Amino acid sequence: MRVLVAEDEQVLAELVATGLRRAGFAVDTVYSGDEALARLGLYDYDVVVLDRDLPRLHGDEVARALVAAAARTRILMLTASAAPEDRVAGLDLGADDYLGKPFDFPELVSRVRALRRRSARPVPPLLERHGVRLDSVRRRAERDGRELDLSPKEFSVLQILLESDGATVSAEELLERAWDAHTDPFTGAVRVCMSKLRGKLGEPGLIRTVQGVGYAL
Repeated sequence: MRVLVAEDEQVLAELVATGLRRAGFAVDTVYSGDEALARLGLYDYDVVVLDRDLPRLHGDEVARALVAAAARTRILMLTASAAPEDRVAGLDLGADDYLGKPFDFPELVSRVRALRRRSARPVPPLLERHGVRLDSVRRRAERDGRELDLSPKEFSVLQILLESDGATVSAEELLERAWDAHTDPFTGAVRVCMSKLRGKLGEPGLIRTVQGVGYAL
């Protein structure tokens, strides 16, 4: 799952991004409205955590542009004002959810997860296939009753493969959905992660390499 944090308070932006990464999300950060709009035009984000009072281009304008483009990216709008009229105004602009500052971080994570489920075809929180059971809410995975000690990236890749329901997923799609914009596509990050995931899943092997296409479970 890929998230963009657009927040002009850089310390807060990095704290939010760090916390979301620990929850298993791939996160990019920007500090102005024009940067947010440019990044949203480059990458297919599931959710944008959007500060309403951004410099250079107001958060309201970013929300309007996303709605006008019929983007699938869901908008969680942040604001220092939690007055009812502000919440109504934000939702009327096209925001999918609204959170006032200060906020409880577990609530932010929960709201981002809920919006992600609305950004794509419905996916159940509990995924099962070939003896693999993955709970995306509790961030736990097991195979045949054996708990798997997965890194956040390994968990995300396994979740994407399970969600694909047997279809082949390209390395490019995995990079797009599980890594952030700072990842060099030529580093072999997907290949290394896949090798470690295969080792942790154990035998018999579950992940199949489709030569020149990608990976399938």
